Amino acid sequence: MMTLDFVKKGQKAEILSINTFKVPLKLIEMGCLPGNIVEVLQIAPLSDPIYIKVNDSFLSIRKDLAKEIEVKMI
Repeated sequence: MMTLDFVKKGQKAEILSINTFKVPLKLIEMGCLPGNIVEVLQIAPLSDPIYIKVNDSFLSIRKDLAKEIEVKMI
């Protein structure tokens, strides 16, 4: 299974599942839910953090948090 930290800049993926024990509720409230499309807009030079767009929200998340979000490339 692929996780969000493996998605490259400019690619889109569908969220399949989220580890709700490790992902903050605020991130879920902003649209990181299964079935939503996430696009990686920018990756910092050392690959952390990752700047994403999901549900018209722009978020910057840490790589270790992105590992808790399973995705499918579209």
